[in-house]
Amino acid sequence: MSAKAIREYDGKLLLAHYLLQSPTLAEEKPAAAFEQPATRLAQVDVSHVSAAEPADKIAEAVGAALDRAERQHPWLLTTKLVAKPDQLIKRRGKSGLLLLNAEWAAVREWIRERAVQEVSVGAIAGVLKTFLVEPFVPHGQDVEYYVCIQSHREGDEILFTHEGGIEVGDVDAKAQRLAVPIDQALPAPARIAAALLADIGSASQRDALATFIERLYAVYVDLNFTYLEINPLVVLEAAGRAPQVVYLDLAAKLDQTAEFESGDKWARARSDAVVLGAAAAGAAAAGPAMEFPAPFGRELSREEAYIQELDAKTGASLKLTILNKEGRVWTMVAGGGASVVYSDAIAALGFAHELANYGEYSGAPSETQTYEYAKTILDLMTRTQHADGKVLIIGGGIANFTNVATTFKGIIRALREYKQALIATNVRVFVRRAGPNWQEGLRAMRELGETLGIEIRVYGPETHVTAIVPLALGAAGAAGAGFKDTLAKQIPDSTADTSAPGTPAQMDVDPLRSDAAATPAVPRPAPAPAADAADAAAAAPWYSPFTAHTRAIVYGMQPRAVQGMLDFDFICKRSVPSVACMVYPFGGNHVQKFYWGTQETLLPVFASLAEAAARFADADVVVNFASCRSVFESTREMLALPQIRTVAIIAEGVPERHTRKLIGLAQAANVTLIGPATVGGIKPGCFKIGNTGGMMDNIAASKLYRAGSVAYVSKSGGMSNELNNIVARTTDGVYEGVAIGGDRYPGTTFLDHMLRYEADPACKMLLLLGEVGGVEEYKVAEAVRANRITKPVVAWCIGTCAGMFETEVQFGHAGALANSDRETADAKNAAMRAAGIRVPDTFEALPALLNQVYSELVQQAVIVPQPEPEAPKIPIDYAWAQELGLVRKPASFVSTICDDRGQELLYAGMRISDVFKEDIGIGGVLSLLWFKRRLPAYACKFIEMVLMLTADHGPAVSGAHNTIV
Repeated sequence: MSAKAIREYDGKLLLAHYLLQSPTLAEEKPAAAFEQPATRLAQVDVSHVSAAEPADKIAEAVGAALDRAERQHPWLLTTKLVAKPDQLIKRRGKSGLLLLNAEWAAVREWIRERAVQEVSVGAIAGVLKTFLVEPFVPHGQDVEYYVCIQSHREGDEILFTHEGGIEVGDVDAKAQRLAVPIDQALPAPARIAAALLADIGSASQRDALATFIERLYAVYVDLNFTYLEINPLVVLEAAGRAPQVVYLDLAAKLDQTAEFESGDKWARARSDAVVLGAAAAGAAAAGPAMEFPAPFGRELSREEAYIQELDAKTGASLKLTILNKEGRVWTMVAGGGASVVYSDAIAALGFAHELANYGEYSGAPSETQTYEYAKTILDLMTRTQHADGKVLIIGGGIANFTNVATTFKGIIRALREYKQALIATNVRVFVRRAGPNWQEGLRAMRELGETLGIEIRVYGPETHVTAIVPLALGAAGAAGAGFKDTLAKQIPDSTADTSAPGTPAQMDVDPLRSDAAATPAVPRPAPAPAADAADAAAAAPWYSPFTAHTRAIVYGMQPRAVQGMLDFDFICKRSVPSVACMVYPFGGNHVQKFYWGTQETLLPVFASLAEAAARFADADVVVNFASCRSVFESTREMLALPQIRTVAIIAEGVPERHTRKLIGLAQAANVTLIGPATVGGIKPGCFKIGNTGGMMDNIAASKLYRAGSVAYVSKSGGMSNELNNIVARTTDGVYEGVAIGGDRYPGTTFLDHMLRYEADPACKMLLLLGEVGGVEEYKVAEAVRANRITKPVVAWCIGTCAGMFETEVQFGHAGALANSDRETADAKNAAMRAAGIRVPDTFEALPALLNQVYSELVQQAVIVPQPEPEAPKIPIDYAWAQELGLVRKPASFVSTICDDRGQELLYAGMRISDVFKEDIGIGGVLSLLWFKRRLPAYACKFIEMVLMLTADHGPAVSGAHNTIV
């Protein structure tokens, strides 16, 4: 995730160390007209202590923490103090959680009474475990101020009021504001004073605050803050010295994705030298890494910490938040967007209080990683019983590139391991998944249900994405209502007498037969006529960045994505491949072999982007697969090329400041920037970015080889694939679709693409899938209200469940977090509905609404349906066909001892991880490799004895050895 809150203690340490060090961003660096107070911060931390421990153990741990603080900070004994909890709690003073002007003895007692005790702040209850103690600063209310720096898409904004403190009031209404556009210098102190400090009468205070704000903003940018609020900020004047500026209360967020850039600086400020006030400027050694605590009311459990650790070690995404350990409904959902949709569906049916966890896995985790993730959830789930039994929902959208069968192997392995616990806990499992190799994955899951001893219900893409939720919870829902399915169900649910909600009735079809002959529920448009050479040479209009003649440069060695793009070109009958070349800066120029249909072809690979662009002047799109660390520099280079019209950034974890700089550069260069954190976009029949649309079977099933009439824009890449499926089943298909990315500041916004679709005469209907967090949906609503968008718009904002959780939950995408009521999904859905946008009551009702609006357009002759063209034949690689079980071939080599074909080495059928876990030793390993089975312990010990005796092969021992044997 990106913007993560930090403790007040850590925020003040960062300011203490860097306030006078960070490089200026002002037009001219002023001399500081203020004095920085000495660093005096004491933390009392008992976060390792559980509230379930005996009272005497808790008292002992709290006493030890207080004694440690007293030893480290002798000033506690001689200074009047302030004490407060430091756990991201708002309005501590109004909640009685603030001790002022007290001696150390009183502070000790105050903390003793509250440490490891549960308190309620508003509707949220939590246990107090971390406290901050600092000197009390006597002052009058007339020297209390409020200052805040916050980030926006276009730049940063500084807010200031000359009234601070506990009764600051409505800051948004009364604050003076100074906008600082991204990559522009901060104004000189005189202009800062004129813009923000006009209400301050004292010239010395005004000068002190102006230079303090300059320094504060320098730290904000240097350390990658995303939010920094000080209230109150106090200015103390004394004769013969500069005013002293003291930050009494502080709240801050850092961009966690910038840890590779700023992590060392964060750690340096947390070193003992800084904590103890002994660090010289720039001389502090690195301390512990920055901590990002869980919101108040929710402690990070051992299991959550374990999944965080797994997530940090992989390029995939693994997330877990425990909401209610005693809950009945548990989820294991693939995809950031899909995970929110499933939570919404559960909450909409009235089961929010029973939802035990939120989480997601995505980005192609390995079998082992998925096993560890599933095992963690199953362990939590089976610890307690529930009178009504428990439900496990294994869901997900249609994956773009994650191998469903591979991830399901890990889940199946965990389910088998917990077989008895699942039976004892009376667990029922409901599965819905699609994507690469989904048939094999669901088949394996269904076969598991026949032997595991618990109910397992399995569904594929023929069902609406959340159709299994009401089925699992025994509730009537609108799941899939109006889902006009034209595809035969490929994996019938053998445990059910009827089809799933919103799915077609069971059909007597061969599961491997093509569905081309199925009778469509709605007519399909004919393919667009082929463009001639003159059309190909003509420049595409501004609203159409992708055409049947678009050519792209792929940056990064991504052969799988390139092959997917070429296969899409082939089934769309493009005359020229969409991929002109690849760029791989870590090797020399060479060629790479790919397939064009069934024929092999060579694609050039360049070490230099400039050389690639010069060689292929017709390439105007770049698909950038660079990592989050290098994507900024490579994208800057792309934006400097005059021929480039569109850049797609695939990488997740790009620092927000980098993204905002790239947005500014892209706007100046008139380049469409898609991403970061996106799968890309697709123009059916014309062009697709990278892995968008998934495998060819899904592209064919969603009719993406020819254009429809509906254009959509989504944040989620996985849910965009689901939209392809929904739109294909309820309308005449997709005209264009773009996933803008799940970060807080995507390169282009919903409105940017909606205005393109509005201007495109071939697009007849618009679809928007937003989510909780951000305000971009309001801009679309305003455009509809102002008649800038006149075509029919259907929209839904996911994340409606967020308001039903007691504590703050960060959903799968970095931007999926509401920072105010205005950013909630419910508020945005209401605003869009009020503007005249067609908004369903739930996401499950979206297909029916799409079909209704489409039918209206057909009746009005806005859309004229055409017959469906013949489905294209899809070439398939031998390796993939073999994995799908469609072909077979005699083995070139046969090994009866070990098997290294899967993701984990097997010795006589035993996983190498189990070899180490069970500590079978050298004898056990040799029993597997030589005798092809586990021998008894005495036999393994004998093998080891023989090895020890024969370890020395010298002539002096050979006779003894022979005698012993």
